[in-house]
Amino acid sequence: MQKYLMLTFVSACLLALPGCTADQPDAVADDEAEAATPAPAAPPAEQATPAAGAAQPSPATPAKFIPPIRGQAELGFMTPVSKRVGKEIVTVIKVKNLSNTGSIAGLKVDEYWYDKAGDPVSGDTFRYRKPLMPGEVIEVTLRTPVNEKMDRNSYQFAHANGEIKTKKVSKF
Repeated sequence: MQKYLMLTFVSACLLALPGCTADQPDAVADDEAEAATPAPAAPPAEQATPAAGAAQPSPATPAKFIPPIRGQAELGFMTPVSKRVGKEIVTVIKVKNLSNTGSIAGLKVDEYWYDKAGDPVSGDTFRYRKPLMPGEVIEVTLRTPVNEKMDRNSYQFAHANGEIKTKKVSKF
């Protein structure tokens, strides 16, 4: 008796579901037929005509791994430009990796400010988080709070795998 009641309950629940009633047996077949018909084809992208003078997109080239320089790296830099902006001295230096074979990983530029007696007063540090690729030029910006004792400054360049030999250049 319990099996009969359970079977009746399950049958009633299945018939109560939408789309599964006994009076609509073709509803599932209609849905399958609609899914089987192909959608109209979209026009190919090659047939589209670009606007006159528009540049064609070039295919993306994969990033190329260039191993970092171990030991001494060569870096060119232009004359630093320091300006007072509000309560800060902002120094901008353009630097270039002069190597043709290796990248510079973990480039770090330190600026130190000294007073007239030669004692350190203030300074700032810049870190370039990506490898500096061969021939790549970046702009280093250093911000130092103004101190009335500031007289002169100096820069120190370093990288993750050694020292940096700097070369002052007039242009890149």
